[in-house]
Amino acid sequence: MQNDNQAIITFNQDGEEKIFKYNILKSSRGPCALDMRSFYTDTGLFTYDVGFTSTASCSSDITFIDGNKGELRYRGIEIKELALNHTYLETCYLLINGVLPNKEQLEDFDLELRHRSFLHEGLKQIFNAFPDNAHPMATLSAGVTSLASFYFDHLDIDNEEEYQEMACRLIAKIPTIAAFAYRHSIGISYIEPDINLSFTHNFLSMLRSYPHSRLKITKDGVEDISEVEIKALDTIFTLHADHEQNASTNVVRGVASTGAHPYVAISSGINALWGRAHGGANESVIAQLEMIGDVSNVDKYIQKAKDPNDKFKLMGFGHRVYKNFDPRARVLKSLQDELKEKLSLDSKLMQIASKIEEIALNDEYFVKRKLYPNIDFYSGVILTALKIPKQMFTPIFVIGRTVGWITQWTEFKKDSQSKIARPRQLYIGK
Repeated sequence: MQNDNQAIITFNQDGEEKIFKYNILKSSRGPCALDMRSFYTDTGLFTYDVGFTSTASCSSDITFIDGNKGELRYRGIEIKELALNHTYLETCYLLINGVLPNKEQLEDFDLELRHRSFLHEGLKQIFNAFPDNAHPMATLSAGVTSLASFYFDHLDIDNEEEYQEMACRLIAKIPTIAAFAYRHSIGISYIEPDINLSFTHNFLSMLRSYPHSRLKITKDGVEDISEVEIKALDTIFTLHADHEQNASTNVVRGVASTGAHPYVAISSGINALWGRAHGGANESVIAQLEMIGDVSNVDKYIQKAKDPNDKFKLMGFGHRVYKNFDPRARVLKSLQDELKEKLSLDSKLMQIASKIEEIALNDEYFVKRKLYPNIDFYSGVILTALKIPKQMFTPIFVIGRTVGWITQWTEFKKDSQSKIARPRQLYIGK
């Protein structure tokens, strides 16, 4: 039982009934938390919570999620509002500084990022150490780790100027490293950043352009990067910017707890994000759609997904936190429909995805289990429509999530109660 401020836990220990009281920590939104920090000292017991499904590892004022309602907010602002009415750079400024920028602040921030997007000449040599077919995520992780060797100056987290410099350096350089990693993987020359282009336009240019031409040359003539494409990718960056204490953010905070350099902590987050169950899921979605092959095969794979004896799992459905429609997926669904109209996109993969979506949203099996399409289902299809190479799906997730990792790292370092991450275990060996 509990009163307004405490929970009383009663249990038998060694034949003796014992009572312990623990404070209830109030939240501004969502569930409150039971302060169990003295539980082991009090009782000699550990709590057992595999995957930390019921454990709050920190307090935070950055991002709020209500999985039952399908709600996501950055600094109190709904994700739909940010995705539809603000740019990714505005969202970055919001996460870093706690407020949306005014016009002058945004211009200064944008200009700072444009000038910091270039890589140190020594850093470029690192790409040559990797084989031509290296996955861009592996190269990207190594490139970000190497930033700690090029910029190993002491970071005073209480010095606002130093913190802002670190944040801008990472946000600006990671898209360049990602683009270079991809171009190295297919054996073509790098395209340097262009300070005349916006953040997202510049990334697409570094990804697609050819030397001596900032445009993509096609058999039909010259195809520039359209505003529709820039807006679509910018929205995807915004939707990925932060997501509370997910696996990769937990890794970033854990590495930060050791006192490691922030670039190393961010690189650790990149490695965690690469996993198929995390940021690599959108790549898996497309691989599965390609495997299904045709709309006529959808029913067969839906039945396989529903068969308890079949190991087949439908990728892009359900979420660890959301038990309602993922709010980010709602935005991407609208974006996908807009792209189909404005770019006349109706690829075979889109047709397969639409058929799966239609069945899943109306099938009792999926509805009962609350297996709604998630962000990975739509983002993979949209990125394919934007002609983004499949191996770049997760690096694009990294670009968007970088600002979230930076903000979470900073919050951890500024927390006077933070400690080195050290979970305990239930030993069952000899």
